[in-house]
Amino acid sequence: PLRTINSMLRPSSLHFIGKVASSNTNPSTINNTMMFSRNTLLAAAAAFYGASSVSAFAPSTAVGNVASRSSPAIYTQQTASRQYSSTKLNMAATVDLKGKVAFIAGVADSSGYGWAIARALADAGATIIVGTWPPVLKIFQMGLKKGSFDDDSELSDGSKMTIEKVYPLDAVFDGPDDVPDEIKNNKRYAGLDGYTIEEVAKAVEADYGKIDILVHSLANGPEVTKPLLETSRKGYLAASSASAYSAVSLLQKFGPIMNEGGNMLSLTYIASEKVIPGYGGGMSSAKAQLESDTRTLAYEAGRKWGVRVNTISAGPLKSRAASAIGKEPGQKTFIEYAIDYSKANAPLAQDLYNDDVGNSSLFLCSPLARTVTGVTLYVDNGLHAMGMALDSESMSDRNQ
Repeated sequence: PLRTINSMLRPSSLHFIGKVASSNTNPSTINNTMMFSRNTLLAAAAAFYGASSVSAFAPSTAVGNVASRSSPAIYTQQTASRQYSSTKLNMAATVDLKGKVAFIAGVADSSGYGWAIARALADAGATIIVGTWPPVLKIFQMGLKKGSFDDDSELSDGSKMTIEKVYPLDAVFDGPDDVPDEIKNNKRYAGLDGYTIEEVAKAVEADYGKIDILVHSLANGPEVTKPLLETSRKGYLAASSASAYSAVSLLQKFGPIMNEGGNMLSLTYIASEKVIPGYGGGMSSAKAQLESDTRTLAYEAGRKWGVRVNTISAGPLKSRAASAIGKEPGQKTFIEYAIDYSKANAPLAQDLYNDDVGNSSLFLCSPLARTVTGVTLYVDNGLHAMGMALDSESMSDRNQ
């Protein structure tokens, strides 16, 4: 920087000083002016160099343990603050979500991505409330009461995540009028009401007023094990309804009670754009819908409520729900094949943990991502970037 300033102060660079000085100006005045300008520029250069040589970001501690072990989490640390126009960088040592309320739809155990997202947000101070599918609601509540999920609830300070409230939620029903008699009379729904999206949104508003974070972590394809050519219209539309339109409906009903600057987040899968044999029943189509809707909703919700909308394309994880997809006698499950394929072919040959998605979600749901919307963020060890299977038989010669 000093060399740059010296070059700036060569005679050819001092035309503006010469222009100010008239022929009658005292030579000492000109010298003093040049010295003042030089010192001013040198001071500015020193300040700039000092600011630019200090990193504005530094790693901090991990969120905690999930399942067998956790992955590294990176937070931001403020070492310099600048203001450009009306945009301000205001980053704390850790992401601070104290006072924020997060509603996560689709949490029923501690093995999936929804739980990891909730835990990452709780670790940053957010109040966590969840929506759980009615048929498994009692089992989940019993597990919480018995402490079955305590090992997976630990936060970075050693405390346990608290789920403030669990709401029954069936996201295939928008309002009370959509619930058919067969569901109302189903014993798995016995004693429950108010589980449609509209009713849950009203209940959350009554309990908490406004919320800041909305997470869509649910999907269902009743014919997921069938190839698309064998999928019925009913099965295809059911997958779209539960896995894609449910996100649209959630934002319709929750958007009006979200604070400006809030974020909606959903979870998608690479089958939306690549062929994944075994992930059938219209689920690949539903994920493609979800990603397309993410972009459209980002525009509409951004203009209407100032809310951001993003989705994470997560790599394969052996959650309880994923483990239920397609298992033939004597064979691995679909998700086991998917995990093995990812390890063999992804750029990063490492395990993927649910808190990897949790950490990425924390960023997207925090003020650090205030200008990020309409994005599909890949959290899959880079598998989405690959166009050739390294473990293919046709590659066997190169792999030896």
